Amino acid sequence: MRFHQAVTFLPLEEVQSLTLASEDLGYSGIYLSDHLFNPRDLKSRYTYSKAPDGAPFWEKETSWPDPMCLISSLSSVTTKLTFTTGIYIAPVRDLITVAKSVGTAAVLSANRVRLGVGVGWCEEEYVQTGQDFSNRGKRLNDMIPALRALWKGGWVEYHGSHYDVPACQMNPSPTLPVPFIGGGDSEAALVRASTLCDGWVNTGAATPDEAFVQVSKIKDALKRAGRDNEPFSLYLAVRAFPDLDLYRRLEDAGVTDLLCAPWMSVRATEGDTPESIHDARLAACEQFAEHFINVPL
Repeated sequence: MRFHQAVTFLPLEEVQSLTLASEDLGYSGIYLSDHLFNPRDLKSRYTYSKAPDGAPFWEKETSWPDPMCLISSLSSVTTKLTFTTGIYIAPVRDLITVAKSVGTAAVLSANRVRLGVGVGWCEEEYVQTGQDFSNRGKRLNDMIPALRALWKGGWVEYHGSHYDVPACQMNPSPTLPVPFIGGGDSEAALVRASTLCDGWVNTGAATPDEAFVQVSKIKDALKRAGRDNEPFSLYLAVRAFPDLDLYRRLEDAGVTDLLCAPWMSVRATEGDTPESIHDARLAACEQFAEHFINVPL
């Protein structure tokens, strides 16, 4: 099983040093999230909200660095880590912008991008980019093969149900295929992942019981698609205290990649400095690696 360090909500000034430490400690990758902005007047309901009004749990001042910019920066100081987006809201952008941005990041990172994609939930973002919110799922289903075509290198073109691109060259182009990781727990998301993608990731951490149900559902979807014997990455975020036995059972169930954020266990107290908090976060990541990564599952 591979372990990926989630850096969503980590202060941006700490991301690089924690990424460098993660590579040294044996983590397999970095996991990044995506939003364009935080609307002050938010009417869209966050899919996993516990609040009566459907508001997300993060503050409106939360930073959302562009994933491809961040990947390009972090890949320049690392050599082994992969970078997975969870999730990159591809259909909130136009096809050519996605192809250029992600393709360039894949080149600069030496093919270490793993593009986790989904449709998102925030209609306000779609309004500001001029993209249709109502058909975002159908457009994503057409965008995935379109991106694969546009990244082949040389003269490329694509003619699909929602995108029509005449012959063009989009350089630089990745020298290896960019793996797509389909995100989401809905039936439509499971179908998309099992038929169009190279892997799947749940969105929103699941309890252990929920996690095993989710794994069963995606495996059933793969079987229906005739892909149950094909290589397929299964990413999972689980809401539970670190537990070696649990990780072993998840691996036995088919989970290939586990999302974790041991740095989040650090709670600031009075008198702590930003430096001492960061040092404690690094120590938490080191302790997690010692107990769960650098031991045979």
